[in-house]
Amino acid sequence: MKRLFLYIVTFTLTFAAYAQSEIAYVDSVPNEQIHTTGASVSSINTMDTTLMTQKEIDQLFWKPDPLRAVWLGAIVPGLGQIYNRSYWKVPIVYGGFMGCAYAITWTSNQYTSYKNAYRDIYYDIRDGAVSNDPSKSYIAILPEGYTIDRMGGINAYRDRLNEWQNQTRRYRDLSIVATVIVYALTLIDAYVDAQLFDFDISSDLSLNVYPELYYDLQNQQTAEVKLAITF
Repeated sequence: MKRLFLYIVTFTLTFAAYAQSEIAYVDSVPNEQIHTTGASVSSINTMDTTLMTQKEIDQLFWKPDPLRAVWLGAIVPGLGQIYNRSYWKVPIVYGGFMGCAYAITWTSNQYTSYKNAYRDIYYDIRDGAVSNDPSKSYIAILPEGYTIDRMGGINAYRDRLNEWQNQTRRYRDLSIVATVIVYALTLIDAYVDAQLFDFDISSDLSLNVYPELYYDLQNQQTAEVKLAITF
């Protein structure tokens, strides 16, 4: 498990370094050698890029392929975000997967413990071999300070163990479902981010709400106060 995690991290960092080198290469290529889809070479040569943001410059020279972003994200989660140059999303992606992995591991361990305890107490009740031996799995799993009698007796404790194992199994399954959802969301994000890479929202976009007072010239009286919304 540790080797797999180290492999994924190493591969991700290597791909990130490659992406950074691609950016540096594009920035170093002369304008006359750049082929663009959104602007002509002549217009780029005469364009003042000193006042442009890095994303605006990237949009002139490069646009991510949505399908490639999805395929990269499907191979290794987070590569789609790196390909789209949304590097800040990578910690979020791996944070989500690490949280899901922890939930799956913890609930799986709990489920295994309760399942073994229920199996042992079931057979001990059947064979009449129930004891308070601490080595028994159903005794070792008791909450601190509790005994079988305090749990309501041997039969009530057996039923409680069965309930606990079913509950932890359900939580484990939900954790697996959550992992699949996180995986799907990373692919959707990679695709949408690539599609909207060159989508620009003006900085002047605003929502203003203010009252306006109208005057009725025919009736010689003021009308009601209205709210006007401007974009």
